[in-house]
Amino acid sequence: MMKVAQVKELAMDFRARKIVAALVFGMFALGAGFGFAEPELAEGAVQEKVSAKQEEVSKKAASKEEVSKKAASKDEVSKKEVSTKEASGKDEVSKEKEEQKEDSEVGEAGEKEDSGEAVEDGEAVAVAKPVNGDPVRLYGWKEYVVVEKMEHKLLAKMDTGALTSSIHAEEKELFERDGEKWVRFILSDPTMEKPVRERVEAPLVRVAKIKEPGGESEVREVVRLSFKIGERKVRGEFSLNNRGNMNAPMLIGRSLLKDLGWVDPGRVFLAEKEIFR
Repeated sequence: MMKVAQVKELAMDFRARKIVAALVFGMFALGAGFGFAEPELAEGAVQEKVSAKQEEVSKKAASKEEVSKKAASKDEVSKKEVSTKEASGKDEVSKEKEEQKEDSEVGEAGEKEDSGEAVEDGEAVAVAKPVNGDPVRLYGWKEYVVVEKMEHKLLAKMDTGALTSSIHAEEKELFERDGEKWVRFILSDPTMEKPVRERVEAPLVRVAKIKEPGGESEVREVVRLSFKIGERKVRGEFSLNNRGNMNAPMLIGRSLLKDLGWVDPGRVFLAEKEIFR
């Protein structure tokens, strides 16, 4: 009986060992299988990491390229702005030079009521004197003057819109005195109902060709006259003209005003008041 029991025990022990062996073998087989699959899994993970790294590098490169493009665009915009400013500055300088040139040119001719007196052909450009701190005499746009050797006052218009001064003259006559040319003419105020007519003689400076506002040219004698305005004595050039349709027999233009003083366009007859600015 003991033997049978031992045999059974041995058989059970053998079976148990067999089962254990089978289990160990199976586990070994499974372990071996996982061992063969693990490298494949590791290789796939590495590939994913490499792809992710490459994608990250590509994104960084694209970002850098975009930043470079933005910087280049900003540089181009800045260059355009600088070019525009330079061009604008040049245009402003050109405009300023053109304005200064236009201001210095003599472009007015003739006088009709309140317009400027005619400008002689080929007249030199009048250059303004710099302003200083000395007091300047002030005149109204209308003043009374006394021409040398005349007894009566004559109305004069102070016209900053005209360059050349002019005076009303009738019955002009050329003659010579001591080898020099003179002009004899009748001076009066045609705006008065009963004008006083006085004969005046003055040395001829030149004969000028005056361009009228309508485009036609007229030859006029230019003489040198002395006159008194307020308490100041002045000598200047006047073209002889029929000013019967003007509002004053004498016009004093910029060629004389630059040495006289300022003109207040809103006031008249200030010369006697001795006003300075």
